Amino acid sequence: MISFVYFDLGGVLIRDFSGTNKWIDMRRRFGIPEAKDKEFTDLYKKYETEALCLSRDVDTLIPIFAETFGIQFPKEYSWLTDFVSNFEKNPSIYPIIEKVEKTCRIGILTNMYVRMFDAIKDAELLPPFSWDVIVDSTVEGVQKPDTKIFVLAQKMAGVKNDEILFIDNSMKNIEGAKKFGWQTFWYDSKNHEKSCQQLSAFLDTVVYN
Repeated sequence: MISFVYFDLGGVLIRDFSGTNKWIDMRRRFGIPEAKDKEFTDLYKKYETEALCLSRDVDTLIPIFAETFGIQFPKEYSWLTDFVSNFEKNPSIYPIIEKVEKTCRIGILTNMYVRMFDAIKDAELLPPFSWDVIVDSTVEGVQKPDTKIFVLAQKMAGVKNDEILFIDNSMKNIEGAKKFGWQTFWYDSKNHEKSCQQLSAFLDTVVYN
């Protein structure tokens, strides 16, 4: 029986860069040619994997990328603000959350950049629901798919492993949750409407039956 549902934030509760060309569009705005795409992405992923979802502010990367790739960033430019300004609400998931919270407690389990969660709230992008638990990687100092974050999230939810359903758009995070005994649903951010239809049907079988 499912008694608690954790939703991922970026790519599930909101429409971020996942499943879009926004990351490519951003590189082009920076003046990065296609031939430099892999070098740019590899360097960014290095910093993202090491610390961006834990302790390092993404705006500290601006001088590094400016020097490495010759990017002329505006004087007051903020990479964090640029990201959030390109995020959008995901209203297609609102009816699902509204129905779920009538039966289960709900929470957010997210790998977030430093300061980004508050920026998303300030931009009024967060679905307007009362979340029982919020697990933010930058607050807790551990990120998905590290088992430690699932241990922590389960403790905060206050239920057994098999009573938690986790909805995420990253397969490595899904696999990490499965290994910890959670039930899971992989959400395809390339098509939010279709994913929400599939999620709704899935919930009918594991939550409402």
